[in-house]
Amino acid sequence: MDIQMNYIERGSGRPLLMIHGNEDCCEYFLPQLDFFSKRGFRCIAPDSRAHGKTPRGGGKLTIRRIARDMIEFLDEMEIEKADVIGFSDGGNVALIMAMKYPERIGHLVVYGANLDPSGVKPSVQAHVERDYAEMLAQSDHDKKARVRAEILNLMIHDPNIAPAELERIQAPTLVLAGTKDLILPEHTELIASRIPGAELDFVTGSHFCSSENPEEFNRRVLSFLEK
Repeated sequence: MDIQMNYIERGSGRPLLMIHGNEDCCEYFLPQLDFFSKRGFRCIAPDSRAHGKTPRGGGKLTIRRIARDMIEFLDEMEIEKADVIGFSDGGNVALIMAMKYPERIGHLVVYGANLDPSGVKPSVQAHVERDYAEMLAQSDHDKKARVRAEILNLMIHDPNIAPAELERIQAPTLVLAGTKDLILPEHTELIASRIPGAELDFVTGSHFCSSENPEEFNRRVLSFLEK
């Protein structure tokens, strides 16, 4: 890997990798790090490429590139297989990981994930596209705007997963979303329906239900992981 990834690690035992969403960082998972590290899990939450304190590095920034980063990060941590929790774009990364590297994934939890931009509520997607156009206009003379445009681009042109591709996922999977998520409920249902044996549930709250309602979210995920 051409970058050194920043991360938070807590606890010991069964490896649990937590992948944050677009324009966020590892600290998003503080409620989960505290909870699961006290219940027999070695919790590891990295900042993905170009997010938080992890540098941008070279090459094109894509969801699939970040998925490969996460596998290489597990290699560096000497973790052969991990359970994975992925939120939003981190959920999209986790889906790619489970499709391309099935032997590396134990249990898979994705929430607020989407296969393509059509899964996002139109009003939210329109706001993302306006921000992207504004950053792109500034990108020639502003490095921060250029990087932010690349990050926002992940929500416009990625991950483009065909529903049929989800059938390759072998890991026991829990698909979650908030009851008032910015992801359309029928899109979350589509994801769950195409992953063999996947469980589907909705947690009270918005797209950010794991931070708004950590008790319900953590209990639901723990119940799944302990099966």
